[in-house]
Amino acid sequence: MESNMSEQFVEIDNFGLELLENVDMMMEPQHSHEEVNSQEVLILIEKVILEIVTSLSKDEAPVLVLPNRSSWANVSFDNAVGLQMTSGSSVTTVRSNCSSSVTKFGHILKVLSTIYKLVQSNVYATKRDIYYNDTQLFGSQRTVDSIVDDISCMLKVPRRRLHVATPVSSNVGGIRNIVSSAKFVLIVEKDATFQKLLDYDFCTKLCPCIMITGKGVPDVNSRLMVRKLWDTLHIPIFALVDADPYGIEIMCIYKYGSVAMSFEAHSLTVPSVMWLGLLPSDLHRLRVPEDALIPLTQRDQNKLTSLLKRPYLACQPAWQREMEMMQRSKVKAEIQSLASIAPDFLSRVYLPNKLRYGGWI
Repeated sequence: MESNMSEQFVEIDNFGLELLENVDMMMEPQHSHEEVNSQEVLILIEKVILEIVTSLSKDEAPVLVLPNRSSWANVSFDNAVGLQMTSGSSVTTVRSNCSSSVTKFGHILKVLSTIYKLVQSNVYATKRDIYYNDTQLFGSQRTVDSIVDDISCMLKVPRRRLHVATPVSSNVGGIRNIVSSAKFVLIVEKDATFQKLLDYDFCTKLCPCIMITGKGVPDVNSRLMVRKLWDTLHIPIFALVDADPYGIEIMCIYKYGSVAMSFEAHSLTVPSVMWLGLLPSDLHRLRVPEDALIPLTQRDQNKLTSLLKRPYLACQPAWQREMEMMQRSKVKAEIQSLASIAPDFLSRVYLPNKLRYGGWI
């Protein structure tokens, strides 16, 4: 039976071997700040505070300088790493004597103080914990989320080294090594599709695989997990997303990263990710019923135009063609649209054939 399964999915095996042959080129060395220890984090925070105290002693208004995490001008593209922040990136100055930034200045100091205590006592907290520690000061959870990432970028320290975690629905501890017989990893955009494949027992019925979902736009934990699976197993990683601009963008975040988190690209991106589906060309090839297709909104068209201008599209001509096809057709489709062909078409026909015959790009 194992021999028969191996014959059925020879394309995956061949692709896996190809990845192994090129793994050294795809595994860029990690930045040294990955190895920053707790004592070094404390010293970095103390330096920031010392600069503030020094400014005050000179009767000068303290300022904090943050790398700009929202500008495409501050990132460069490397096919082996993805989007990474450039060393000479532009900055944002947060001034303590400016009405437009004094509140943010106070927020940063408050969170820095909290982080210092967490690292010093070797205790972890979530962003939500920090927010609820002083809801009146911060005003919203989003404020804390942004401040923590700003501090991580300013100190050039991964967020997990700051002892700040993202709230998740479940936690796993104690794992030192990952060993698996899985032939591939399948990233599923939506939780509903993920659950449907679980109910079908997809990983057992088809061939050994690992499925993971970020439930839409992936958080840092989801991206870290996918990266960990790649670093450990070196097996093919496929993405199953909606055939729409936002599904494509989600896949690009896993593969190439985002501007906002480009300072952590080396630990978050997985450039080996391949687009398995749903491809815009699949809609025509499979004759998906018209009533299952959705017209692109103006917002969709703007997003698609923006995606086509991104630097990584230059090295993905097949992706470009699919996106241009969507642009011409002016329609999109969700993964669930395949159910209009047959209720179990995704699990019984679409995915098995895609994987069996190498239908990824």
